[in-house]
Amino acid sequence: MQILRKNFLLKVFSLLLAIAGWGYFRFSANPVIAARFDQQLSVPITVIRLPVGYIARVPEKEAIVTVAAPRRGTAAVRPDEVKAVVDLENRTEGAYTIPIQVVAPNLQIQSLSPASLTLKIVKLEQKSFPLALHYAGAGTRGIVTADTRISPNHAEVRGASDVLSRVTAVRVDAPLPASPALFDSMVRPVAVDSLGTEVPGVQVAPNLIRVQIHFIAGAAH
Repeated sequence: MQILRKNFLLKVFSLLLAIAGWGYFRFSANPVIAARFDQQLSVPITVIRLPVGYIARVPEKEAIVTVAAPRRGTAAVRPDEVKAVVDLENRTEGAYTIPIQVVAPNLQIQSLSPASLTLKIVKLEQKSFPLALHYAGAGTRGIVTADTRISPNHAEVRGASDVLSRVTAVRVDAPLPASPALFDSMVRPVAVDSLGTEVPGVQVAPNLIRVQIHFIAGAAH
């Protein structure tokens, strides 16, 4: 009788262990049930309501948003369901530190990094420059120009005020030939600084200039 009692208790204990093991493997294998952890998402930072005529220099491109685990039986949160927004309404030129707003309907936000964004707003300006002709290449001694035409002869440069202030000229390049020739081509104008180096981050209009140059042999001495 004692042996039967011991065997019965052993069987009950074994059954409980089997049930516990089945439950563990059954639920851990189900991603909808097992994935009950907070979700971390990398979300692009979007600037909204920036006044016309200004640009915003944003050092951070993405925010890390942690959302609470979805309810049992629901799918994981998609990154496009969460927005990280910086509102620049009524802001003018200057440096600002602005809180990042998370837009995530029906989601519980656990954390946000960074919580705010330090950025700079710069005014867009436009300035007109006469076109400067620059001869490129060694060419040949004794070749001179008989006639030069640049159309149009001015260009408009548009960009952020602090970048535009570096522009001192707009240049078009023409190659020097080795012998008398007629150069007639559409050339891209380049905004340059005082050292003749191209200034990036500005727009030059028009983007092509017609350059016509008649190269002839110079008078012999």
